[in-house]
Amino acid sequence: MELDGKAALVTGSAVGTGRETAFALARLGCDVTINYSKSSTEAEETAAEIERETGRRALCIQADVADDASVRNLVATHVKELGRLDVLVNNAGTTAFIPHNELDKVGEDDWDRILGVNLKGAFYAVRAGVDALREAKGAVVNVSSVAGVIGMGSSIPYCASKAALNNMTVTLARALAPEIRVNAVAPGFIDTRWFKQLDGYEVIKEMSADRAPLKRVCQPEDVAKSIVDLATSELITGQVLVIDGGMSLAG
Repeated sequence: MELDGKAALVTGSAVGTGRETAFALARLGCDVTINYSKSSTEAEETAAEIERETGRRALCIQADVADDASVRNLVATHVKELGRLDVLVNNAGTTAFIPHNELDKVGEDDWDRILGVNLKGAFYAVRAGVDALREAKGAVVNVSSVAGVIGMGSSIPYCASKAALNNMTVTLARALAPEIRVNAVAPGFIDTRWFKQLDGYEVIKEMSADRAPLKRVCQPEDVAKSIVDLATSELITGQVLVIDGGMSLAG
């Protein structure tokens, strides 16, 4: 699928991987919607930079993807303003950093928020955009995690949410074919501010890189490139692409 003249919606795209994905799509000719929950300043800056650098339109729309009504408004506003929806990237995500063996530290609110954003949010966005995506013969790319493949990550609810997202990706690919393709990327450790809040961040990053056969961790640009590849590859659907430098091969 050629992207010139198309329109893309990237959830959670004020910063990090979402920001790089929005830039990558705009550079290839897409008008883009920058969605954010709380990072309004960063979202406005991202949109302004995209318009200045690429000449494409960049909207900023606030929405909590865990809220169905908010997502429906997000998608409706995107389609009204940009006229179409060719690419939906479900990038918005959240977690809680809880050691896996400390079960009592996992609260009901952790489950509700993590599943609400990481899993239900992706479903809400696809459901809200399905008519526009079908009309455009578009593509969905869900941003999952290697945590959903190997069961190692920031918390048990996070791993479970990403495993469920991987499964839902396959289910939606079957349900929405042939008009809509649905795939996912599953990055390993990404060098973004999300991980930089961790104590010992540099040590964890170095250990992750050392564990990977390719000896480096993901950068947001690496993930964005793979998202664009899946969005534009017309014979790929129902796939979960692991992007971790081979880290998961180490077991």
